[in-house]
Amino acid sequence: MNNAPLLELRGVGITAGDRRNRRTLVRDVDLTVAAGETVGLVGESGSGKSMLVKSAMRLLPRHAATSGRIDFEGRSVLGFSRRELSAYRSRDVALIHQDPRAHTNPLRTIGDFLVEGVVAGKLLGPREARQRACALMAAIGITDPEHRLTQYPHQLSGGLLQRMMIVAALLPSPKLVFADEPTTALDVTVQSEVMAILQEQIRERNLGLLFISHDLDLAAAVTDSLAVMYAGTVVERGTTAEVYSRPLHPYTAGLLACRPSATAVTRLKPIPGRPVSAYEVASGCAFAARCPFATEECRKDRPQLRTVEDRLVACHRVEQIGAELAQVVHS
Repeated sequence: MNNAPLLELRGVGITAGDRRNRRTLVRDVDLTVAAGETVGLVGESGSGKSMLVKSAMRLLPRHAATSGRIDFEGRSVLGFSRRELSAYRSRDVALIHQDPRAHTNPLRTIGDFLVEGVVAGKLLGPREARQRACALMAAIGITDPEHRLTQYPHQLSGGLLQRMMIVAALLPSPKLVFADEPTTALDVTVQSEVMAILQEQIRERNLGLLFISHDLDLAAAVTDSLAVMYAGTVVERGTTAEVYSRPLHPYTAGLLACRPSATAVTRLKPIPGRPVSAYEVASGCAFAARCPFATEECRKDRPQLRTVEDRLVACHRVEQIGAELAQVVHS
């Protein structure tokens, strides 16, 4: 695996609104994705995961602004000209959406959906694009690809249509793929099949993958490293094996504790309180109001990410609560 990052985020912040009512949505995020690496970005809805992806693709609405650095192969994405940005979006990166039916035109065939972007961008000719689309479909187990090109989205199942989204993402041969909750609309069995296909293609092509999910179990099954987000900022980051087996932040432990058991019927243990957005946090730790270990220091001073046991954690009390966190997860 090449350790040089394809994508590098440094101190990334996102704000939105007008001049009188400016709100912080994402605060001071650092993140890297290298070729051949799958990085998971997990957290509850509203934590800022999708906003980061939109920012990395320069797809934020006009009323939103990005600060900090976003570099792709050492070049500033925020400084791209229109021409450079068009090439970046069409050749270098691809996005797999969570709801394929919302991102396909019901009046256009699957063939049109797959090939029109690469043809319009002059990456491939029409005939070559269709041939390559058929080859990709065959590679991920889609039968009768020529016929599939003539079908419409409503004629495909949710799992098959999501496979088409993967084909569309891989068709221009990108270097980096953003997968934003790509299996949310699918049942568990189809989720596993789609993720296995995506993982195989990522390995074969040595692509970088940023996998966004609220499902910590799913993210742990497919990623090399994890970044856990809460209220617009990363609160824990490390290898997937470390974070999943022994979380150091109370929020990560809470996410693991509230999972349903696959072997026993037990009452779920939800995290108390409600999730907050970054703009609601005035001072102190954003998770303090929901954290059973919070002290006055936690409520007054915002913790910064710091290295603890070869991991990055934003918690004042990480050294004191390790044993209690283990009990939270495994009780």
